[in-house]
This record gives sequence, structure tokens and C-alpha cells, in this order.
Amino acid sequence: MTDSPAVEAVGLVKSYRHARVLDGIDLSVPPGTVFALLGPNGAGKTTTVRVLTTLTRPDAGRVRVAGHDVTTERRLVRRAIGLTGQFASVDEKQTGEENLRLVARLRGLSPGAARRHAAELIERFGLSGAARRTVETYSGGMRRRLDLAAGLVGDVRVVFLDEPTTGLDPRGRTELWRVVTELAAQGTTVFLTTQYLEEADRLADRIALLDGGRLTAQGTADELKTRVAGHRLELTAAGAGAWTRVRERLSARGVPQEYGDGSGAADLMSTTRLRDTTSLMGATAPEVTAPEAKAPGALPSSSHRPERSTERNTERGAERSTERNRNRNPERSAAAAVRDAFRVPHPAGPRDSAAAPASLPVLQVPTDGTAADVRALLDLADPERGDILRFAVRRATLDDVFLALTGRTAREPGHV
Repeated sequence: MTDSPAVEAVGLVKSYRHARVLDGIDLSVPPGTVFALLGPNGAGKTTTVRVLTTLTRPDAGRVRVAGHDVTTERRLVRRAIGLTGQFASVDEKQTGEENLRLVARLRGLSPGAARRHAAELIERFGLSGAARRTVETYSGGMRRRLDLAAGLVGDVRVVFLDEPTTGLDPRGRTELWRVVTELAAQGTTVFLTTQYLEEADRLADRIALLDGGRLTAQGTADELKTRVAGHRLELTAAGAGAWTRVRERLSARGVPQEYGDGSGAADLMSTTRLRDTTSLMGATAPEVTAPEAKAPGALPSSSHRPERSTERNTERGAERSTERNRNRNPERSAAAAVRDAFRVPHPAGPRDSAAAPASLPVLQVPTDGTAADVRALLDLADPERGDILRFAVRRATLDDVFLALTGRTAREPGHV
């Protein structure tokens, strides 16, 4: 790799009529990396790509791609880049091989070189079995791979993918992700725009968030996630009345609250979060174990501890049960141990007669993820242990970052 950025923009401005679509964009993409530009519909992602690929002239600013100025050296830029848009642009009536040979000839390759280059790309993108079939017989994922292969004809150093997985099924998206990863591993710079946050999280070395024509944040996925609370505590109430009481207690103490459906939550009993959860509990876990616990997910508190004799009986019984479960399923028994560590006797008292409806949103509050902070929040939200049916802790995601910085989800339209 060289020290010179593969893509660089300083003070990029672009307006259409009276609307400023890009307002002072600064970007720097190192060679051989995957860079993801995120933003809601209308944020300016496609306009950014059009400027970087010489299809639209900037109104102001300095923009260089592959070491060349996009305004004064447009021909040199075009020789060094490939572009794949939101929809495949290949000829459906031609075969995959014919499409690639045509593009190679348009790029200035000789007939022999075009044939060899097409064969190499077909092999590289796993299309050998379909090379001589017409594109109209291809699946969506195969068409996108062929379109991407066409964008790599010639000496391409930077490839621009403008929402490349739009309209693809999960299998097609996975296939394209594999191709993008391989491209970067081989030294090609990939500039990706997308609305799929998990796509950027999985593929990108660096991410920039575009909103209203301005970049609101840049960094690695982990760096961006630290800009919002590192974890979320998700609470589900036992009923409508309980829901109101929990909200009022948290509001009275000024605890920020968000609402969601719990999607993507990593439950404390999940084996994928087991290691983190066990670490958070530390030595405090045995102190809140109790055999009388009857409410699944009942909450821990130092104020609710079993009697000493009961605790010894519980430990002996738990050891025998754990040993039996470990022999059957080690992961499940470990998860059960974490679950038991959070159980405490549920105090007698008024309860909502009906369980929380399925449509009841999940209440989310920020937490640093430590056992002490989680316990303190649970004590504050439900001091009598009668209102919260279950809870979960999960790490911040790019969805959290996006919502925190823009006030919208990635699929909602932008302001531009």
C-alpha cells in the first residue's frame, strides 16, 4: 500500500438548484480497504458516488481518486475505477462471457486480451458453470456478481458499489459480501454505500455517516458504537400497570429511556453472550441464587438473599443438577447457571393480573454493562421485584449509533 489515499475529498460541495446536497464533505480512504458510507434515503450517498466517479462535477472542494483529480483528470480516474450501481446493468440477452468481453473491448483491450480477461473474471467470481448461458437465466445474486465483475475489467484500483445488495435475497447478499471481502484482501479499494447497517458492520474497515448532506461521524464500527452508551438494558414489564410504574420511577430519577421491540437483543441466557455475562456477574452471582424463585427472569438484589441453610441445600442440589446438564449439553448448563445467578425470591404483593401484551414495546435504558450498574438500574426500576417480567443486556449496534446521531432509522428518508 502507498501513503496516498485511494479516495480523498476536502470541502466537497454539490447543489442542485437551490438545494445543497453535499455540504463540505471531507473523506480519506486508504488503499486496499473497505469504506462504507451510510445514510438514510436522500442523504446524498449516490451524489457522493457520482462526484467521485466523475459522473457529476463538484461545485467546490478538492476531490482525488486513485491519485487523480476528478475534475481535471477525469479520463485517468475512469481508467482506474469500477462502478456498480443499485441494479445490474448487464445485457440480459447476452451470455455472461459475452458481457465481459464486450466491456473489455470498450475498455480498449485487444480481442485476445478481452477473451483472457473475461475468462479470469468468470473464474474469480464463481460463474464458470453459467458463463455461456444468457444472463436472463441468472439468479439475482449471479447477476450482481457478473455486474461487479464487469466493473473490474481492466486495471481497476478502486471499485464503487452504490447499494449493491438492494433487492437481493439473503443468499445473494452473502455471496456479494464474500466477493467484497476477497477484493479487499487482494488489494482493491472498495467504496460502499448502503442502508444495511449490518452490512457495513461486517464488511467495512471504516464507516462514515452522512445525514442532510453532512458527515456526522467517521471511524471504525467499534469507535462509532462507543459514541453511544456501550450497552442497553432492555426491560419488559409484567403488564400495562407495571409498565407505567417502571417508566415513572426511571423518569423521576432522570434516566434516559428509549422504546423498541427488542429485536437484536442479546439475552443474558444466550450462549453467545455467556462469557460477557459471566464476567459481569463475577463473584456476586452466588449471592443471589435461591431455590424458591418462581418468576422466570426475576431480578437480583442484595436485599433479597436466601437463608444460609437454604443456600447450602440449594448449592448441593444445583451442583448435582448442573453436573447432569453439563453431560448432556455444556453450553445449555452454563447458560442455566447464569440464569440462576439472577434469580431471587419474588416478594408477595400486588401483581398485574395479565401478562404484558406481545405488542408492548421494550423499554431501553443506557448502562455501562457492569453488574453493579445493571443491578442499580433494576433496583431503581423495580424495587419490589413485581413489575419487570424479564430483562436483557445488549451491546450498542450501528442501529443505535444511527438513531442517536440522526434521530431516524437508516430506512427513513433524509432531509435533503
